Amino acid sequence: MTLNINHTVKDRFLKYVKIDTQSDASSETIPSTMKQKDLGRLLVEELKEMGIEDAHLDEWGYVYATIPANTSKKVPVICFCSHMDTSPDSSGTNVKPIVHENFNGQDIVLPDDNEQIIKISEHPHLKDKIGEDIITASGTTLLGADNKSGVAAIMDAAHFFMSNANIPHGKIRILFTPDEEIGRGADKVDIEKLGADFGYTIDGEQLGSIEDETFSADGVKITIHGVSAHPGFAKGKMENAVKIAGDFINALPKDRLSPETTEGKIGFVHPTSMTAKGEIAEINFIVRDFTDEKLEQHENELRTILEEVMKNYPSSKTEFVVTEQYRNMKKVLDKYPNVTKFAVEAIERCGITPIKRSIRGGTDGSRLSYMGLPCPNIFAGEHAFHSKHEWVSVQDMEKAAQTIINLCMIWEERS
Repeated sequence: MTLNINHTVKDRFLKYVKIDTQSDASSETIPSTMKQKDLGRLLVEELKEMGIEDAHLDEWGYVYATIPANTSKKVPVICFCSHMDTSPDSSGTNVKPIVHENFNGQDIVLPDDNEQIIKISEHPHLKDKIGEDIITASGTTLLGADNKSGVAAIMDAAHFFMSNANIPHGKIRILFTPDEEIGRGADKVDIEKLGADFGYTIDGEQLGSIEDETFSADGVKITIHGVSAHPGFAKGKMENAVKIAGDFINALPKDRLSPETTEGKIGFVHPTSMTAKGEIAEINFIVRDFTDEKLEQHENELRTILEEVMKNYPSSKTEFVVTEQYRNMKKVLDKYPNVTKFAVEAIERCGITPIKRSIRGGTDGSRLSYMGLPCPNIFAGEHAFHSKHEWVSVQDMEKAAQTIINLCMIWEERS
C-alpha cells in the first residue's frame, strides 16, 4: 500500500529543540530538571489537538497517550517511546536550529562559532545526505536530535493515524520519558498503566538501523581512605588519598579496556568522575560489555589492580561497591523474535536496507525489556549526539515516522 503522508516532523522538531530539556545527574528530584516538563506539556497539548483525549503528563514528567485501535482483530498493544531530555555533556540552552536545505556535501561551518566545523571526513554518513535537508545547531550548543528527532517522528506518526482513520491498526501507546541521558529514563515508568505488550524506542542513529542488543552495564564506586597527618610532620605517617587515587588511575591498562581503545563487541571500564582530598578519595566507574560474565571479569581486574596499588599503602583502606545499571536486552528479545522481525520488515517497506546491529550503550529499551516490555531500538536519524556537531536529516526523520506507521500496520496484518 502506498501511503500519502503529510509529514509534520520537520516543523515539530524545530519547535522541540528550542525548549531546554537538559537533565542533571547531580539532582535528586524526579525529573532531575523541571524544565523537561515544559516539553512534556507542549506534547500533551499537541496530542490533545490531534484528538488523543487521554494524553497527560504525570507528576514524574512522563507523557502517556493512547491511539485507540480501529480494527476488529485482536492485535498486541504496541508502545513507541522516546526521551525528552538532552545530554548534560553540552549546553542545551538557547538552541538555534539551522536548516541546511539541499545539502551540498561540503563541510558545515557553524555560524555562532566558526571554529565549530562539521567535517565530512569526520562524519562519513553526511556523504549519503547530499540533496537532503540537514539540521544543525549554531555552534554554541548541542542540537537535541538525541532524542527529539525520535519524539518528532512519533508525533508525526500519531498525527498520521489520527488523520487517517481508514488505516487499520491495533491500540498504540505513546510514552515520552525524562532523564534517559542520566540513566533514569525508566525509573518511574508505570508498566501496568502503560499496558503494552511490546515496544520500540525510536532513538537510533543511522538510517535503517535496528538494534536488538545493548551493552550490559554496572557502576563501580571505589572509595580510598588514606591516612592524614600534618604535612610538616608527615614522614612515615601520611598516605595521601589523592596520590593513591592517581597511582590507581595511572595503573589502568593504556592499550585496552577503555572507551578510547575499544570498539565493536569489546567492553571497557571507564572512570567518569573523581573527588579527592588528603584523607579520602572517591572514584566512579562505568563498566560495559555484552555479557554478564565479561562484566564480572572486568570488575575483578579492576579490583586486582586496586589491590596491587594498595600494597604500597598498608595503612590505608578501600571500599569497592558494584551497582547494577542495566542488562543486554537481547536476552529478552530472543524470546519474542517477531518484535525485531516486524521492525526489519517495516524498514524494508520504506525502501531502506535494514542495518541490524548492537548498541555500544543502552537505551530506555534496555530497562523496559527487563520490566516486561520487550523493546528494541529503531533509528531516528540523530548523529554526533551529545556534541555541538550534532545533526539530523529531515528525510531520515520522515523515514523513521514511516517505519512507525508501517510497524503498526504489520502488527495488525499479522494478527
